[in-house]
Amino acid sequence: MSRILIVDDEPQMARALNINLKARHYDVATAPDGATALQLASRNPPDAVILDLGLPDMPGIDVIHGLRVWTSLPIIVVSGRTELTAKVAALDAGADDYLTKPFLMEEFLARLRAVLRRPPALDEPGTVNIARWRVDLAAYTAVPRSGKGQALHLTPTEWRLITPLLRNPGRLVTGRQLLQAVWGPGHEHSTNYLRVYIATLRRKFEPDPPRPRHLITEPGIGYRFEP
Repeated sequence: MSRILIVDDEPQMARALNINLKARHYDVATAPDGATALQLASRNPPDAVILDLGLPDMPGIDVIHGLRVWTSLPIIVVSGRTELTAKVAALDAGADDYLTKPFLMEEFLARLRAVLRRPPALDEPGTVNIARWRVDLAAYTAVPRSGKGQALHLTPTEWRLITPLLRNPGRLVTGRQLLQAVWGPGHEHSTNYLRVYIATLRRKFEPDPPRPRHLITEPGIGYRFEP
């Protein structure tokens, strides 16, 4: 059963999508705003996101950016905005498809089936090695690569923070992207959160935490994972 996250502040539209998806045996979650959507997606990742662009707390484009920090899951935009610039901006931000409201439910369902049939992105690894640990990003486990010893314990917040870094080896992930993905809108300037948690992650993963080799700081910009 595929899990679908509907992000729409219009009750009638959210209800119509919810009813039609559940009637076809999808597992459905709903979010009325961007902050809730990012939190739900990080805590229980869906198989696809249905996203309205006109949200009450942030632009839908920001939700796409927040999701794309750590996942390549399919995103279908459903919006009343018909202008070409809106469609191009959503697709450039990382959306997989764009439907203009109002739309035929059968067309929507066909497009959803199409994106769910696509294979996972090849650059989104299932397991990642960092120092002496093997991290399973799907199972949220970190065990010694040697096969001997106890698993490493990470808190839910630590998992949400390290996952986008490990999914993007060698790529810079900005502090703003991490803060928005982990703590949601309104925390974009809370860089002290990142410093504290990154320091904790280094103590857990790095052989020599004061001189990190894997969780690298790009001063004033963000962080990068080097395998």
